[in-house]
Amino acid sequence: MRFVESPELLMCAESVAWEGCVVADEFWRLRMFNSSRREFLLTSAALAVGSVSVRSAQADEAAAQRWEDVRDWGVEGRGFNDTEAYFDRLPERAKGVVRDDVWGLSRHSAGMMVRFRTDASEIHVDYGVTSSNLAMPHMPATGVSGLDLYAAATDGSWKWVAVVAPTTPQTKKSVVSGLLPGERDYAFYLPLYNGTEFLKIGVPVSASFSGIAPRAEKPIVFYGTSITHGACASRPGMPHPSILGRRLNVPVINLGFSGNGRMEKEVGQFLVELNPAVYVIDCLPNMSADEVTAKTVPLVNQLRAAHPQTPIVLVEDRSYSGAWLVVSQKQRNESSRIALKAEYQKLQDAGTSGLSYIDGESLLGNDRDDTTDGSHPSDLGFQRHADAFEPILRKLLKPSSGA
Repeated sequence: MRFVESPELLMCAESVAWEGCVVADEFWRLRMFNSSRREFLLTSAALAVGSVSVRSAQADEAAAQRWEDVRDWGVEGRGFNDTEAYFDRLPERAKGVVRDDVWGLSRHSAGMMVRFRTDASEIHVDYGVTSSNLAMPHMPATGVSGLDLYAAATDGSWKWVAVVAPTTPQTKKSVVSGLLPGERDYAFYLPLYNGTEFLKIGVPVSASFSGIAPRAEKPIVFYGTSITHGACASRPGMPHPSILGRRLNVPVINLGFSGNGRMEKEVGQFLVELNPAVYVIDCLPNMSADEVTAKTVPLVNQLRAAHPQTPIVLVEDRSYSGAWLVVSQKQRNESSRIALKAEYQKLQDAGTSGLSYIDGESLLGNDRDDTTDGSHPSDLGFQRHADAFEPILRKLLKPSSGA
């Protein structure tokens, strides 16, 4: 059989072929669409299941934690119970008595520490700070707003374990996991340059946990400047008052007020309400020589009238790192020290007992490598501060040891 190739037949064939191609193309396009849609739906379903699984795992993890509010057993380093907020350092009635700057700074939780005992293999925290300014240009968020975890070693010393580095005002996270088995004491140091809103400690529900109440023994009370306050430690456990608290195994109350440690009688009236083992007055970095001359004797007499036997330590200002070369820094150190030594001598001549004196040149090293900005100690600088304070404080505490 022979086919005749007529123009009409060719046109018909071409038309059929074209329509077939169109149909085929549409068929494959729909097939691909349905396939993509099916894959999309399957992927979405998988993601949804995964998201639910993650949320479920997170919920299970949160549910598996036993949460303890530190206010239930107490935070060490609080000198007053009648505070506006639990973690404030001065009582509510100090508002309007001390200067506004001092009042604002007193709401930072510097120097506070909470102890607890657990056999947990992991430790969590849920806490909030009062300011969204979590760090400063010369001090990291770990020091300004973080939490610092220590544990008691078998030899009785306290050793660092972990630090919380917050990125938001509220933080809920695991601090450490995989801890060696066994029950031991722990301590969290609270934020230095931020207020603490709340603090809860979490451990697995199967773990033991008990809060350790603040010690009843007399604390060392530090009254001073930004350095006492904690600038510029990398962690809350690193300012020298906290280091000395661990070394000497005594409670510490930190009343450092950044830029505002000025031996003021208004602050003194609250200092006398405390019953410390030792007062440490370390205000020179915030005071001119004239202020030192005017305020040293009145503050010491104010403290001595209320506490006739309590040792009082007067501390010179640390040397500026550039004082060996920068004339103005050298003169600033020398003028305030001359003034303090003169007032110290007046007090001794008047028969004031129980005074000790720490030389400012001993507080930092000759290498000048121990500050962050030439003024505020780094962690190394705080270790050197503690080295200078420790022999004097240890000697002063000895008569009351075991009491």
